[in-house]
Amino acid sequence: MPIKTQSDLPALEILENENIFVMDENRALHQDIRPLKVCILNLMPIKQDTELQLLRALSNTPLQIDVTFLNVSSHISQNTSANHLNKFYTTFEEIKDLKFDGMIITGAPVEQMPFEQVDYWEELCMIMEWTKANVTSTLHICWGAQAGMYYHYGIDKKLLPEKMFGIYPFRVLNRKVPLVRGFDDIFLAPNSRYTTVAKEDIEKCPSLKILAESEDVGVLLTIADEGRQIFVMGHPEYDRMTLDNEYKRDIGKGLTIAVPKNYYPKDDPGQRPLLQWRAHSNNLYSNWLNYYVYQVTPYEL
Repeated sequence: MPIKTQSDLPALEILENENIFVMDENRALHQDIRPLKVCILNLMPIKQDTELQLLRALSNTPLQIDVTFLNVSSHISQNTSANHLNKFYTTFEEIKDLKFDGMIITGAPVEQMPFEQVDYWEELCMIMEWTKANVTSTLHICWGAQAGMYYHYGIDKKLLPEKMFGIYPFRVLNRKVPLVRGFDDIFLAPNSRYTTVAKEDIEKCPSLKILAESEDVGVLLTIADEGRQIFVMGHPEYDRMTLDNEYKRDIGKGLTIAVPKNYYPKDDPGQRPLLQWRAHSNNLYSNWLNYYVYQVTPYEL
């Protein structure tokens, strides 16, 4: 898939080196097709890492994607420069009158706080309400999924006894649903979180359908409203070294944290982690774009 975004976005050079087809604005103007317009609300602290991960995940279909990066204006980022945000991001005020084919709401490292105590919660609620009429399908990731379930369906998150941290196996429950088409019965996905949404709470809501779960760590994938709302509790978009960076960061801060499960060979942090989840991650994002964005979005937005 050609990814269309600003030609000087730092992630583009890395993607091109990985042989991923990235198209700058100039070339896109000369193609006589309408690209899918996808907005990414990036709530992660190091935004450049998430940009790279998500653009890589979106790059596996023949569709052209026109990406808009969105940042909340009610929070000042401490880990991404104001220059980067001013150059590559827009605000909700600037896009609220537009429509998008798809939207991604990322996770954020605030899951231990009550939703209402997050400084940008009010703005996020405004954005989630806006998606109902202005976005064909919205994909929520990790804390973004918990926030979406809380806002749309009133289902609160629960604190885990310890951090869910590692690569976990999940079982597909209904492979006829297009979102998990092509998945193996059991697949792996990274998780890094202190909270979860209980299966029994999701099952009480008739609008929600669970598509993948684990006996050990609970629900991973849930869908609602024929795919207009999709909730992914983990981080399938993570790179090979993302959990390694998180683990070593926390160790460096003197925090007590277990080695991420099923991640390092022989649980040895000195060894290079095995990349075991990329194929299913690519499949998830391709299925989302194909079945829930491209095939149902109107030609004229």
